[in-house]
Amino acid sequence: MIAQGKTNVAARYGMSIDVDRCNGCGACMVACAAENNVPPAANGATERTGLTWIRVYRVDNGGEGNERRSAFVPMLCQHCGKDAPCVAVCPQQAVDVDPATGIVGQMPERCLGCRYCMAACPYHARSFNWSDPAWPAGMEKTLNPDVAPRMRGVVEKCNLCQGRLHTAKAKAAMAGRVEIDPADYVPACVEACPTRAIHFGNLNDAASEVAQESHRKGSFRMLEALHTDPKIYYQSKKDWVRETASAPRPGKENARG
Repeated sequence: MIAQGKTNVAARYGMSIDVDRCNGCGACMVACAAENNVPPAANGATERTGLTWIRVYRVDNGGEGNERRSAFVPMLCQHCGKDAPCVAVCPQQAVDVDPATGIVGQMPERCLGCRYCMAACPYHARSFNWSDPAWPAGMEKTLNPDVAPRMRGVVEKCNLCQGRLHTAKAKAAMAGRVEIDPADYVPACVEACPTRAIHFGNLNDAASEVAQESHRKGSFRMLEALHTDPKIYYQSKKDWVRETASAPRPGKENARG
């Protein structure tokens, strides 16, 4: 029997992304695709038909000339709380919020491709597989054996590198431990970031870096007025950057136009 106490406390995995440190290099996007077997874009793929689990957007303050300022914002599934919009609309129960980790999972085996979840996601963080996954000759030898490619006709998204989570759990079990070592579970985008703009950890662990950063001044979440309770936190000292994450309250006119 597992001892009562800390081992029974559910984790709540999330991220803290420092927008002021992100330089828009795209290393997180490349690492994510390689880790999770996201195939190269098919010929003729567009912004609508391409596949990506994380995308770095460039935003600006709307200024002119010397007053113009830009920033880069990595956007991935925000891993909403128990009332995640995508979970509520899925007719196949192909989407769920794992109570043990807080991760919003996507099960391609159940997905029928209706794309209701894509319509419901306010963060546009999901992609639809319009084509069979394919790689240039020889590249299939580089695929990650711990992650199954998804088939045509299903939706996919960031799952916080669950293949790495499973590996960390197996390592802990082999060592006779219940809890995983945080150093053994680090998503690919976090590991690849050259400026260390992305931090990852258990938000329920008050001692973790990501938990502390989520409460610091300048921390914000995307579209907080929608009350989706995202587990992805952003950091910026710039007022205009934080304002880009705002959304009008239901029934209220957007003050920014």
